[in-house]
Amino acid sequence: MKTDIQIAKEATMLPITKIAEKFGITDDELELYGKYKAKINDAFLKRTESRPNGKLVLVTAINPTPAGEGKTTTSVGLGMAMNKLGKNTVIALREPSLGPVFGVKGGAAGGGYAQVVPMEDINLHFTGDFHAITAANNLLSAMIDNHLQQGNELGIDQRRIVFARVTDTNDRALRNVTVGLGTRVDGIPRQDHFMITVASEIMAILCLAESLDDLKTRLGNILVAYKYDGSPVFCRDLCAQGAMAALLKDAIKPNLVQTLENTPAIIHGGPFANIAHGCNSVRATKLALKLGEYTITEAGFGADLGAEKFLDIKCRKAGLTPDAVVLVATVRALKYNGGVAKPDLAAENLEALRKGAVNLEAHIDNLRKFGLPVVVAINRFGTDTDAELDYIRKICTEKGADFALSEVFAKGGDGGIELAKKVIEACEKPKSFTLMYDSNDSIKDKIKAIATKIYGAADVKYDAAAAKTIAEIEALDPKYSTFPVCMAKTQYSLSDDPAKLGRPEGFTLTVREVKLSAGAEFIVVLTGAIMTMPGLPKKPAAVSIDVDNDGNITGLF
Repeated sequence: MKTDIQIAKEATMLPITKIAEKFGITDDELELYGKYKAKINDAFLKRTESRPNGKLVLVTAINPTPAGEGKTTTSVGLGMAMNKLGKNTVIALREPSLGPVFGVKGGAAGGGYAQVVPMEDINLHFTGDFHAITAANNLLSAMIDNHLQQGNELGIDQRRIVFARVTDTNDRALRNVTVGLGTRVDGIPRQDHFMITVASEIMAILCLAESLDDLKTRLGNILVAYKYDGSPVFCRDLCAQGAMAALLKDAIKPNLVQTLENTPAIIHGGPFANIAHGCNSVRATKLALKLGEYTITEAGFGADLGAEKFLDIKCRKAGLTPDAVVLVATVRALKYNGGVAKPDLAAENLEALRKGAVNLEAHIDNLRKFGLPVVVAINRFGTDTDAELDYIRKICTEKGADFALSEVFAKGGDGGIELAKKVIEACEKPKSFTLMYDSNDSIKDKIKAIATKIYGAADVKYDAAAAKTIAEIEALDPKYSTFPVCMAKTQYSLSDDPAKLGRPEGFTLTVREVKLSAGAEFIVVLTGAIMTMPGLPKKPAAVSIDVDNDGNITGLF
């Protein structure tokens, strides 16, 4: 059996200029990064503003398990299948983070015969966007510490600096660090923290900004610290936003690549959904909507995280309305939710499937609360039996959701024809798009709405520090209370406890920390034991990755 990287290397890619020509993108509107990657600049975005939007399809999934669900693979395969049916379709995805690539999950370019290419480039440095975000973030951190060193004219309380440094690799040793050690010229000693780049507020800002001017304004609005008198200090007080925007002037432009079947794909931005808002950039999605009849986009992790944030944050802020939602699941993952150990998932087990299918039912119910048509896509494996598939089909019918098998991993676009037809039909169904809370609801009411309506919690409790921060945010400026909330929660469960599989109910969600992202214009709510800097596993994926003397990379997946 061929590996993902072997399949990718055998692909016949078209020059990216040929992909761009299909949409009338001129050479002056395309900025090449080699032969098969390019950025689309503002000239094309402005020229196409008056074009009508195509249909928007969101791909999400049940809660992820070690068995794997294949959400990105399904997104890529669906886009290729739509094009096979004669529908001009564009795929809009997030960029992979190096953290998972070298950690547990691996890359995020799809899999099998449903991949975006060049796979190695996309999974590694790509066009340098993440490096630019890291540099901009750490420039601001450096300017904060320099301000302390140079006399601290603003009166920043070094114990209340809330902006952290970042790096795009999993490194638990950097979660809590002390900076400024050494002699007097080496800085002011203080405790600091590192997050992974995809959790940076600057990543969120890049993905939500509509223009370079909007980006600069949002950067200036980042809350970085508090003064000794308790008043806030913003990035603009340090005059850092101009230089940061200069570092991001190219990163804000969407990236154009292609699939194994030469379907266009726009890949831009990459916030995690368990610790950030989990969607690609607004600019990329809006560009895709102008280019194609259909845009296939995805939101990270399960629908309780990625889809909720896509709808309640991104769609709210950008004025987007999806036409349909695809919910990806696997028989194996549902049996895992029903209590079957990973080594035993290949055997037919209808009882475990029945127990685990409650997770699928919960996500169907939640997505229908948003007033959107739902199509369940079963990412089919060779071990799935007819009886198991019939049972899932029965559940979907009872829940009023369409159902289709997806075999895009093994067959590419041909394996997604049934799914594509169901999605096209779903896009024509009536919808009444509804958000889970009103912008004018209190911060705690927004949190409770998500916890009870989406997660299934009975109540929410707050650690003392979290309750205090909410009160401070509300007192700081009334506009902050109107911001949406960005929940940071384990991806493995609907609850805040990763061990509670299936459909937990009646639990109390614990909020332990709250952060104001004034530039991104949302409030981050950390629950349970979720961390913004992951660690590497006992055997990281990095140990299997290598490159030969000719530059050929192996071990990526």
